[in-house]
Amino acid sequence: MKMFLSIKFHEGGSNSELIKNIITNAKKSNNEMISIFTDYENEGEKHFEPSELMKITFEAINSCQVLIVEFSEKGVGLGIEAGYAFAKGIPVYVIAKEGAEISDTLNGISKEIFFYNVLEDLTDFFARISI
Repeated sequence: MKMFLSIKFHEGGSNSELIKNIITNAKKSNNEMISIFTDYENEGEKHFEPSELMKITFEAINSCQVLIVEFSEKGVGLGIEAGYAFAKGIPVYVIAKEGAEISDTLNGISKEIFFYNVLEDLTDFFARISI
């Protein structure tokens, strides 16, 4: 299954290891995961104007079967991407570190919210939702 990872952007890629680990866990469950950071920005080496970035993001979301929102940390862009996917009929799944607070709005459009303690917990989750 092809998945899109929606995750809070950190200038300079300070959360690049988190992104890579999530993608690795998706691959372990035989899924393909796209992220703007790894697949389009070459891990922060390439930058886009905001309007171009949103166009690329929406096209990438359209190419996927599900949207995965990592919501341990809130961000406006996460809501935009989740709302767009939901409006297009693309299932939205939320993952977050145990104890993270999920907004009522995001909860309302999500098929499921999965809290993890360690990133390895995601492998089984990704395998289960891709059936």
